[in-house]
Amino acid sequence: MKPLLVVEHVSKLYKMDGVEFQALSDVSLEIKQGEFVAIMGPSGSGKSTLMHIIGCLDKPTKGRVLLDSQDISKASENMLAYIRNKSIGFVFQQFNLLRKTSAISNVELPLIYAKVSAGQRRERAKKLLEEVGLGDKLGNLPSQLSGGQQQRVAIARALVTDPLILLADEPTGNLDSKSGVEIMEMFNKLNKKGHTIILVTHEHDIAAFAKRVIQLKDGKVIKDRSKKLRSLDV
Repeated sequence: MKPLLVVEHVSKLYKMDGVEFQALSDVSLEIKQGEFVAIMGPSGSGKSTLMHIIGCLDKPTKGRVLLDSQDISKASENMLAYIRNKSIGFVFQQFNLLRKTSAISNVELPLIYAKVSAGQRRERAKKLLEEVGLGDKLGNLPSQLSGGQQQRVAIARALVTDPLILLADEPTGNLDSKSGVEIMEMFNKLNKKGHTIILVTHEHDIAAFAKRVIQLKDGKVIKDRSKKLRSLDV
C-alpha cells in the first residue's frame, strides 16, 4: 500500500535572538492509510515541531513532506491553509472551542471556510455529534459541557471535513483519567472505521492505545515499534 504520509530527511532549525536551536534532525518516516500512530518523547524532543510540520502549520528547514503524494513542504501559505481545512483534522489539548458558540455551530466552522451550504453544514455537524454521543447537546455552550464532552465536540469538528489524517496533540492532557480513557477508546473506534490517526503524547499509557509508537529524543527518531513488529532502533 502506498504511504499516505512520507517524511523524508526532515530537519528544522530555529533561530531566535542570534541563537540556533535544532528541533528536528534528519527525521524520516512513513505512515500508511488507516494507521493509528503515537509520537512520543519528553519536552524538547521535537514531537510538537514534527506535528506542526505534518499539520502544515510550519515548514521544514531541510527535507520534504508528502501528503497523499503531494509535496506540502514547499506549498504556498494559501495552499497550506486549504490543505489544513480539507485534509487535516486537529484535536488539541485545550479543545479550542468558541466559548459563546453552541456545540453544533463549533462543529460547523470548518465547513463555513470550505463554503459548504448551511443546510449541509447543519446536517453533517448533527450527524457527527450524534456519533460521538452528544446528540442531545447540540445547542449547549462549551461552558455547559464537561471536559470530556468538549473534547468530543472538538473530535466531531475535526472529522467534519472528512480529512485524510486526524492529528491529536495531547488530547487527554486536560481530562481526568476516566474521561481520558473514554476519549482514547473513541479514537480506537474511529481508527477501526478507517480513520488515520497521529497522536502526540508524553504519556506511555495513552500511547499504548495506538498500534504503533514512534519515539523521539533530541530531534531524532530513536524507536519505531508496532504491535506486529519487534522494536527497531533507528
